[in-house]
Parts: sequence; structure tokens; C-alpha cells
Amino acid sequence: VVVVVVVVSSSSSSSSSSSSSPALLSARIAAHAHSRGTSAFGIKTKGVRVLVSTRSPHTACSALAGGSMTVNGKKIIISGAPASGKGTQCQLIVEKYGVKHISTGDALRAQVRGETELGKQAKAFMDAGDLVPDELIMNIMKDETLGDEASKGWLLDGVPRTEKQVKALNEAGLVPEKVILLEVPDDVLIERCVGRLFDPDTGNTYHRTYFPPPADIAERCIQRSDDNEETMKNRIEQFKKNRQSLIDGYKDVLVQIDGNRGKDEIFQDICMALDKVT
Repeated sequence: VVVVVVVVSSSSSSSSSSSSSPALLSARIAAHAHSRGTSAFGIKTKGVRVLVSTRSPHTACSALAGGSMTVNGKKIIISGAPASGKGTQCQLIVEKYGVKHISTGDALRAQVRGETELGKQAKAFMDAGDLVPDELIMNIMKDETLGDEASKGWLLDGVPRTEKQVKALNEAGLVPEKVILLEVPDDVLIERCVGRLFDPDTGNTYHRTYFPPPADIAERCIQRSDDNEETMKNRIEQFKKNRQSLIDGYKDVLVQIDGNRGKDEIFQDICMALDKVT
């Protein structure tokens, strides 16, 4: 198999012609590949695969090695303790940047429902009451980063949680360009948790004080059994045990953000971090 990687520098001077823009170069390469019976964007035909990236050579090659490269897309991981506001920020990130939000739990359930080969393997562990191995989880996450939905990049939510998972992601070629870590005091996390309400019909989450559900659906909203102070304290402690592994594993690309503010303020800081990725 012949693999051609074109890395286009985004630091060209302002006097450079627009004819050298990544978008136009990508289009030209795609047209040329099509004329030769190949594809420019990851579909292998006649043994040739052409990928275009504005990322650094190191990042591009690491992603390519694991088969997870997307074209000009952002590669993001978001992490934080339970109730740190990840869900809200994920929604805002997806809306602005068009990346694919990949939640560990959602991806696992989708593979099982779809009866994919990975899903069948995972279901065997789940039916036996065992934890799904990290290697299988990483393969599922990697599979989710492929395809058109992730053409603008991906946003991983829920992994990695341990040092082992950090290494497994790297080995799978899922190399983030930016890791967002939301920092929120324990007492605030507990307050957010015990007041949280869940709408079983839509999957939306509300809060009794800060974000009450609309009056017409309030009666059907419920509180999850694990949204209590004792359980929450344990979950926070579990997160803290592995927090340093995340910091150490991604120290060059990690940004710690104060999550104890309004969602718009938090998102502004996240955008500042992501917009620096070129």
C-alpha cells in the first residue's frame, strides 16, 4: 500500500497566493486522485491513499500511524470530574467547530446496538458482568473517529481516565492536539450533583436551582439514584486518583480551565485554547 501525506503549513506569509490554501490544495489533490481512480480522503482504491493535513508533521504522522487522521480536523479530549460541566461544553464545542462528539458510553452502546464485530466482543464482556477491556474500548473509540462524521475532527469525552488508557490511546493513534481539563471545587461538584434532574424522554439534564426544567416537562424529570452526596464524594475521589496521570500524559497540550463560572465564560477560554491549534 502506498500512502501519500501532504502537510500544508498554515504559517505562510500574508503575501502568499490564495492558490496555496489548504482547502484549494485539498480540492486539487482530490480531483487529481479521482482522475487516477484513487481517493484523496481515506478511501483506499488501487492501493493509494492521499491525506491532507495542516497539522505538524509529528502530529500528522502519529495520527496516520493509528489510522485516525481526518482532514484539517481538530483532535480534542475534554476531561473533568463528574458534574464539572463537560456535557454543556461538549455541546458548545460541537456547535462551533463541527467535530464529532465521542462519548465512551454512547460509543459502546452504539456498537452493541449495531451488532458490529467490536460491539459483539464488548457485549460478551458486559453479559458476563465483566468490565470491557481498555484495548477494546480504545478500538471502539478509534472506529468512531473514522468516517465522514469525524471529517472535521473529534472530541473524546470519558477517556482517558487512567495512565494505562493514556498509553492505549497513543498506541491506537488517537493523539490529541488539545486536552481541556475543567477544574471545579469539590463542594460545587456535590451541589451540582445532588440538584441534578434527568429527562428520560430526551436525555437532557437540568438542575433544580441553576437550570430548572421547563414547566411542561418538570413532572417527568427524575433524579438518578447515584446523584447523591455519598456516591458523588466517592466518584470525585476516584477521579482525583487518576487526575495526575492525565496531566502528566498530556502536559504539552493540556489546558486547565476554571469550570466554576458561567458556561459562556468557560467556553470563551476553551475557544481561545482551541483556536491556537493550527
